[in-house]
Parts: sequence; C-alpha cells; structure tokens
Amino acid sequence: MRAYLAIKYHADNSNRTAIEQISAQLTAAGIASVCITRDVEHWGEMYFSPEGLMRLSFAKIEQSELIIVDLTEKGVGLGIETGYAHARGIPIITIARQGADISETLRGISTEVFCYASYADLRPFFKRVNEKAKKREGEKAIE
Repeated sequence: MRAYLAIKYHADNSNRTAIEQISAQLTAAGIASVCITRDVEHWGEMYFSPEGLMRLSFAKIEQSELIIVDLTEKGVGLGIETGYAHARGIPIITIARQGADISETLRGISTEVFCYASYADLRPFFKRVNEKAKKREGEKAIE
C-alpha cells in the first residue's frame, strides 16, 4: 500500500522530524509513503514553481491508495490536497497531535480520524488502517 503524506509545509524544514517520525511509523506498519518536501523537493534541494509543485502533488496523490493528512498544524495546501483526494475518491486518513483543532469539514470527508500523544501511538493505528485496506482489496478480488 502507498500513502501520500500531507503535512504543513515549512521552507526551513522545521517539521522534518515530524515527517520522518510519521514516515517511520507508516513504514513499520507496512505502508509506503510519499511526501513532497522529502521525496520531490529533497528537503529544499529542488525548487518548483507553485504551479509545477501542485501538478506534481496531484500526480503523487493520484498514484496513492490513500492520503494521510497530519493536521497538527493547519495549512491552505492541506485543504487543497485533501479536497483533491476526496474529489478523486481516494480515502483520507486524518491524524493530529492530541489537542489540535480538526475542522468539521475535514472530519466529514475523512475515512478515519486519529489523535496521537506520541509518534509511537501511530504504528498500531497505521497497522489497523493497512489491515482494513488489505481486507477490502481481498473482498474486491472475490467479487
């Protein structure tokens, strides 16, 4: 399974640890991930115009089986990415640090919402997400 990781963009990569920790938990749960700042921009080594970056983002979303959006910090780009995924019928899993404000509209389009106290809390949650997805795929294969 492949997931698109949507997380607030910081030009100074100040949330790199968060991206790496969430990615590690996804990997441990058997979910491959793609994150634009990590995999496309290579932590700021590559630059793309805003239009080019959105084209690349949409292409990566379309190549993913689900989108994981970390809403610990809100951002306009996160709304664009989740709206695009929703319009394409791609399941949205919303995660956020406990106490973060998750909008009712995002809750409304999310398949699941999970609040975590530590990054370690994400691994069992992501494992359940992966197992559910595998079960759905197995059921589709039977049909």
